[in-house]
Amino acid sequence: MAWRFKASKYKNAAPIVPKAEACVREICVGSYQTYGNNIAASAAFMAFNWEHSGSSVAVLPLDDCGRKSKTMPLLHGHTDTVTDLKFSPFHDGLLATASQDCLVKIWHIPEKGLEQSLSDPEAVFSHKQRRVETVGFHPTADGLMYSTAAGCVALFDIAAQKEIFSNNEHPEVIQSASWREDGTVLATSCKDKCVRIFDPRAAGSPIQMLAESHQSIKDSRVVWLGNQSRILTTGFDAARLRQVIIRDMRNFNVPEKTLELDCSTGILMPLFDADTNMLFLAGKGDTTINYLEITDKDPYLIEGLRHTGEQTKGACLVPKRALKVMEAEVNRVLQLTSNMVIPIMYQVPRKTYRDFHADLYPETTGYRTELVASEWLNGTNQAVPKMNLDPAKRELGDEPIVPRLGPKPFSSNTGDVSFDKVFAVPVAPGSHENISNVGQENCSEVPAPGAKPDLIVEIEIEKSHEREPNVAGNGNGNGVQKSLTTSERRKIFEQNSESSENSTEGEDRTDADLRRFSAVRSSIAERRRVYESRSKSQVDDKAQSPVPLRRESSKVEPLKPSQQLGGNSNVMPASGIDSKRISVPEGKLMEEHRQRGNGAGLKKSATEAAFSAASTKRTSTVFGKVSKFRHLKGTPGHKSTHIENLRNLSRQIPGECNGFHANHERVAVPLSGPGGKIAIFELSRPGRLPDGVIPSLVNGSNIMDFQWDPFDAQRLAVACDDGIVKLWHIEEGGLSEPTNTPQGELTAHLDKIYFIRFHPLAADVLLTASYDMTIKLWDLRTMTEKCALTGHTDQIFDFAWSPCGKLGASVCKDGKIRVYNPRKSETPIREGNGPVGTRGARITWALEGHYIVCTGFDKVSERQISVYNAQKLTAPLNTASLDVSPSILIPYYDEDSSTLFVTGKGDSTIYCYEITDEEPYICPLSHHRCSSLHQGLSFLTKNHCDVASVEFSKAYRLTNTTIEPLSFTVPRIKSELFQDDLFPPTRITWSATLSAEDWFACNDKIAAKVSLKPEGMDTLSSIQQVPALAKKPDHSNFGSKSEYESNKQQEIQKSVSARMEYTTKLEQDEMEGVDENEWQE
Repeated sequence: MAWRFKASKYKNAAPIVPKAEACVREICVGSYQTYGNNIAASAAFMAFNWEHSGSSVAVLPLDDCGRKSKTMPLLHGHTDTVTDLKFSPFHDGLLATASQDCLVKIWHIPEKGLEQSLSDPEAVFSHKQRRVETVGFHPTADGLMYSTAAGCVALFDIAAQKEIFSNNEHPEVIQSASWREDGTVLATSCKDKCVRIFDPRAAGSPIQMLAESHQSIKDSRVVWLGNQSRILTTGFDAARLRQVIIRDMRNFNVPEKTLELDCSTGILMPLFDADTNMLFLAGKGDTTINYLEITDKDPYLIEGLRHTGEQTKGACLVPKRALKVMEAEVNRVLQLTSNMVIPIMYQVPRKTYRDFHADLYPETTGYRTELVASEWLNGTNQAVPKMNLDPAKRELGDEPIVPRLGPKPFSSNTGDVSFDKVFAVPVAPGSHENISNVGQENCSEVPAPGAKPDLIVEIEIEKSHEREPNVAGNGNGNGVQKSLTTSERRKIFEQNSESSENSTEGEDRTDADLRRFSAVRSSIAERRRVYESRSKSQVDDKAQSPVPLRRESSKVEPLKPSQQLGGNSNVMPASGIDSKRISVPEGKLMEEHRQRGNGAGLKKSATEAAFSAASTKRTSTVFGKVSKFRHLKGTPGHKSTHIENLRNLSRQIPGECNGFHANHERVAVPLSGPGGKIAIFELSRPGRLPDGVIPSLVNGSNIMDFQWDPFDAQRLAVACDDGIVKLWHIEEGGLSEPTNTPQGELTAHLDKIYFIRFHPLAADVLLTASYDMTIKLWDLRTMTEKCALTGHTDQIFDFAWSPCGKLGASVCKDGKIRVYNPRKSETPIREGNGPVGTRGARITWALEGHYIVCTGFDKVSERQISVYNAQKLTAPLNTASLDVSPSILIPYYDEDSSTLFVTGKGDSTIYCYEITDEEPYICPLSHHRCSSLHQGLSFLTKNHCDVASVEFSKAYRLTNTTIEPLSFTVPRIKSELFQDDLFPPTRITWSATLSAEDWFACNDKIAAKVSLKPEGMDTLSSIQQVPALAKKPDHSNFGSKSEYESNKQQEIQKSVSARMEYTTKLEQDEMEGVDENEWQE
């Protein structure tokens, strides 16, 4: 049969996407400007970047699924974004991470995964103030790692913990690197538009070949096609079209195949399987993953089935020994999205899956090697032995191959620290020895002299030598401590912390109480019940965050030997336990050292005082905070309340303008066309608008911004591009015909005006911001300028008044957030870093002016919401990323419920969050998805909410053709009652608190508060009978049932008994008895 007619076995390999329940869900992934794939996988674990900054790494079991908590254990090892991460091909628990902080770190993942966050790696390598771009392991030599930073290629011997090779001959940043399967040479793609073949062991220059590649300086990738003499690169051409190029080493300068795809902006991440010649191209930001098969003859690239799904943030292949071979799974792609990890299984259709299809699974590269880094550097080449995936040829049969997790633990229990004993080599998976040795933690036998041990970094030996000469329980005095697992260390420290809490006399625990199998420990479930019982006794409804976790070594100065537990050398001190991997609550840590008698060396800090002050707050948030508004519901008004048949809406409004504004009587909508027209629609007259000319306000110049007076529903201020603010007065009943005569004009600036803002408390105070980069405050009664604010160096995006009306915050295109006190200083009183994107931003205050919320864009145009402490603007407390969209997120903050609504022009979703004064500071609520796209959203004041229907916020929504009311409610069972827990007394913002004269004279007044309770409605709290407390609860003893719980149970029994009808008379009391004398007879 001719070759061209030969069908491939993998031609019809189909992508199978599991249900959402089988995926890792509700994770937090941002958009990172890196040259890495953002996710990596071994046969046991998967690892990916976490959160918006990407400085942390999440590690999960490979077969994990379900929802993930934002408080799950992570690797906190870097201070900047992790640019690349890879697992060792010989040890499934060995992970290397590279970061923008110029460091490469080696991590060991425990056999059961991360049970707690880790912050101390096994080894650290530095690139001398150069951002590390890529990292990886050698394919044949164990313990050999490579990394690139700028134009430098470096090789590291992990066992010796040293750099063994470095070369700086690349003139630009190295964007990608890939080893040939036999480990002899390395291929690199560089920002100078060239691809190189690199041999670190060559005499002279290591660059063996060089050829021009993709003619764009944008990102490029290279992958070696297995053990062939060909490489494949992906990148962009001069016209920014995405390209795939195949090159042969025998004619390196001429591409063997060039494939041009599309003009998307995301780099194609090539994932190649050398066993099947299957190539997967996953573009960053794309929703499709292409599958192609590579051949050694024309057409070289044969397209297979394409997968279309979620937007890709990263992708990687799973090792072949982790595949489901009995289901004909030939490859598995892990797709990383903004909130999920989706395992995409590529299955070859077969009639039956009862048997092993050997034709689909050629022998693949194994997981054991005899070659070490030093031998490879001296010129030794040795291929990795192949392994067969057929279950019939494995001793474990159909059971999956046992993952290789490397030596465990990372320390020895004897004085001999030779490699043969420290690096306890696991027996090959599937062998008889491996089955018989299951459960053994340390290898008690020395390997055969001819066998070479696996090389894993051993750091703990030096640490244990540096700590103490004698360890409790180790009589030989060799200074090497017996290793404990991470979970056991954590339990020991928890027991140690609890002993200080439960001790009544402040006595120290002895070594017997701290042993790894002590029975004095309490489980996590017991501790949770104790916390919940404490939370029920508190009255304050304000939720408190989980106790901040800090490492003990960073919190307390190291104790001198004479101070350790009273100088008793026979008792193992707390420092004897490796506390570097243990996170302890700060409050417990202080209490423990205070009871140990070290209070003299530890003064009561402001942080400790804050914890003691917050001890009366509810503590149930230790295990998660539940908001009352978590399940808020957005309901559009009935069609009879809509204003329909809108037309000629303006699309030319600047980004600084919200484009739509409403009050409780009427709405203002800009219209297209010349003259700067604004249509006014009365909300009291809903229905279909008649055809013809719409009555409008004709301003004569292009509209820059407009806003209703918050204290006068008939006055509208309109800012124009000629620097004039026009004040319009709308008569009762609305407009009947177009008009071009405003009530007044204010010549505010000589240049265009960005936006205008009314003061939230003072009447007739208007703020204007202009292209001249100044902000001015005006008294509208006298039409005079009162003060001007300076300090901006670029376009001003937004300005927001604080709730008290004294301060204001602005966000600027120069990436700065500034806080002003306008009546005191014309320059900012505080300044900090804001959004880095230059498309636009918005700003608002939250939590009574103690926090600032800013919406904007990051470097890659992803929309984000950041929360700042108003007193410290250096960095955001937390940042939540949404999606990639050109429209600016416009925020509205409801101060009574602390709910933040954000949406953009052209969106169909209104995102809802709760802003809190505790981590994570911004908590997602139920988002509202509209049936159509909207062009604007405007909220009304609180007094117009229907509290009888549990409506806590009301807005009007502008679409392309309609204006619709939108109601936000909270589901409640007893809706006939006034929900006073949802509706606290609200500030009066619909009428002026003070005049402009008083405000400019600094005669400040606090806005009055009013209850929203309708007359005749009972409050929810009035019918909830709270049992009287006999005694204030005592929480000093966590181990036993508190007296408060007993009193509470008795009160409940009395309350139930009082509602039941019962009698103390017994049935036999009414019966006729026997005389006394009859008993005597």
